[in-house]
Amino acid sequence: MLTPDQRYYYYTLESERTGIHRPLLAALYAVQKRPNLPEGETGLGISPANQITLDRVNTFEQQASFAASTLRALMADLPNRGWGASDLWDTEKGRYTEKLIRQVALGYTAPATDLGAALLESSDPEHLLTAYQQAHREELNPPEVVVKSPVAIAANTVPTNLAYLDPALLSLTERIPSFYQGLDYQRTAILEAVRIWRRLDTIQQAITSLLPNQDPNQAIDETALFSQMRLFLQRVLTAYGGFPQEREALLRLTQLWRQLPSREQAITSLQTNTSPEPNLNTIDPALVNFIARIPRFFVSQAHQRNALIECVRLWRQLATRADAVQSLGIDPQVLNASTGNKTVLANLAAQLDRQLVAFSQRVPRVYKEKPQEREALIRLVQLWRNLPTRASTLQSLLSDLKQISNQKPEPPRPADPPARPAKWTLGNIQQSATIIVGGSFTWAEATRGGSRMPPNQSTLDGMIRIADLAQQARNRVGRPFVITSWYRDPVVNAAVGGVADSRHINGDAIDFYCDGLTGNEIYWMLDPWWPGGLGRYVQFPYLCHIDARGYRARWLN
Repeated sequence: MLTPDQRYYYYTLESERTGIHRPLLAALYAVQKRPNLPEGETGLGISPANQITLDRVNTFEQQASFAASTLRALMADLPNRGWGASDLWDTEKGRYTEKLIRQVALGYTAPATDLGAALLESSDPEHLLTAYQQAHREELNPPEVVVKSPVAIAANTVPTNLAYLDPALLSLTERIPSFYQGLDYQRTAILEAVRIWRRLDTIQQAITSLLPNQDPNQAIDETALFSQMRLFLQRVLTAYGGFPQEREALLRLTQLWRQLPSREQAITSLQTNTSPEPNLNTIDPALVNFIARIPRFFVSQAHQRNALIECVRLWRQLATRADAVQSLGIDPQVLNASTGNKTVLANLAAQLDRQLVAFSQRVPRVYKEKPQEREALIRLVQLWRNLPTRASTLQSLLSDLKQISNQKPEPPRPADPPARPAKWTLGNIQQSATIIVGGSFTWAEATRGGSRMPPNQSTLDGMIRIADLAQQARNRVGRPFVITSWYRDPVVNAAVGGVADSRHINGDAIDFYCDGLTGNEIYWMLDPWWPGGLGRYVQFPYLCHIDARGYRARWLN
């Protein structure tokens, strides 16, 4: 039987796919309690219909998926019956109307042409309304935990009146094309908006809807795709009618564009800021990557030396370049007095260069994202590359970011895997075996030596999912990951101060460290391409967190 947190995971997955308000799925589960499913689980009131057979709605995951698709079909049909946006959604309260919940309680059978939806059984309207409103309150005000995550903090600060939300969404949407740089997360954010708005299930379907004549065997013309994405956003501004599907599309756009962990945090962020301009911390991975490569490319040229001295000056907030040189252990007066002695001057220059290179080697480890540190690195790039303005430097760094996010280093030769079954199940886990073929992570690491075994197949599948992604990360970093925490059951999770909706409970999250690297250094190496959650810990500076949540989220805890 699934835990409440695992059910919450499926509600989240399906709400993100369909644009259905997540608390309604939780309410259906609380009220319907049917059909009976394997392992003592119950469903969300979904029965076979049309071409949907019984075997396709016989697990909780399938029930959640078809419930979301069926609700999406119902809400697409209601405007055809004369329902307006205000009949479906309470703008101020940020939830479905009582009228809509009562309509859902009547049940629904999707048209025979809708092959992705099924039959939703009827339920008690008062019970469903109470369950939905309770689930919504709990989502906005999650239970207190020992250590709050940024997600929980954000949820607790969601305003009670959301009348500002629609204008804010449209304001941000209008300006997005001006800030589009072709970065993967920006591309995905717009395509997700297209997908949800048009009630599609995959990114590929969204691309096809924008480029119907695209040859699937040919590379996508990104210029043509952006042209169509921009046209879509322009049409949104005039077509937006406040319907829930439209709002969820733009909320998903906001969340992914700003790389926020949750829908609730996206709502909160729009209360005070509607600009799509990327934060300067977006370029941090490119800055760290640039200075980390300096020891390899430094050849003692004057402009390189000057760029690094200026970086030191700004980093250490010193008044003059002479002060910067002195902070590196070189007396500037001695340096100036030696201009007539080439041998002494060469020795001093070599000493200065060694100190500058040593400084550049320390930066990735100690970078704290302070404004003066970031500005020092931006100025370093500008002087090193001889760029005319700060704006052109930022553009150069964005290009770097796009390039390093697409780099695919050659993976190491995989080791011969031990004998393994065709599929891992609860009954055949081998502690010494690697979880994926050719991988490095073993079941012993994932289960803490067998003391934290997965309770069901869903958890086990989550452990396999993160093992696959973590292997790609390990190959990219080029060093072993020392696992400190993988799967945690709810009791252990609570005991160690984990949040109630921790990904560790689902089995698809890992806390780890790498010998010789700080959590910051690992973070900057993974940030450009890691597709899920990526976090660091102030209290534990050598730890890093990754999870397989399915969309980019970044935080410093």
